[in-house]
Amino acid sequence: MVTIEELKFDANGLIPAIVQDIDSSRVLTLAYMNRESLSVSLEKHLTCFWSRSRQELWLKGETSGNYQHICSIAADCDRDALLIQVRKDGPACHLGTESCFEYPLFIQEEAFSFDELYKLLLNRKELLPEGSYTSYLFQKGIDKILKKVGEECTEVIIAGKAGDRAETIYEVADLAYHVLVMMVELGIKPEEIRRELASRHIIDHKVKQEKMT
Repeated sequence: MVTIEELKFDANGLIPAIVQDIDSSRVLTLAYMNRESLSVSLEKHLTCFWSRSRQELWLKGETSGNYQHICSIAADCDRDALLIQVRKDGPACHLGTESCFEYPLFIQEEAFSFDELYKLLLNRKELLPEGSYTSYLFQKGIDKILKKVGEECTEVIIAGKAGDRAETIYEVADLAYHVLVMMVELGIKPEEIRRELASRHIIDHKVKQEKMT
């Protein structure tokens, strides 16, 4: 275990704190702590930072209600930076976005993730750009979205039954996209699905089969 006395604060008495969502592993923000804000964080189990612009303590969520509940705090090998894992009550950024890191400079194709696609779909729902198929779905509403989910399920079954691997991959991707659109429309977050799946890591198949009969 590391103590506060072992941490290396800079000349201004600050140490950078990277805040990460414990469920999605997504980086939420980079802020700074001093000894006092770190002590408050440890006491309340809520993130508290030092505002360099306002020169005062800043308990995240105190005015917005978007508290960050601390699950763990770790220091890096040099003891001059912190990684704080949290569960958050709302958007991490003061601009209302889930993370402060919403503005990519470069994305490799291999860096694709369902979280990034979900974030893009949230943006589409908010802005509804013209000519976007996703905008069209959100404008039509849940009935249209559910109809497309049903259609894509059928396409997956047909492709799988035919044993066409490439076509099955294509249709599964279509289905995944439409399911994510449905999740955005219903306000279901990816981390909620991950938590649900994690709770099922041990399944009594016999009991499950009996319930289905």
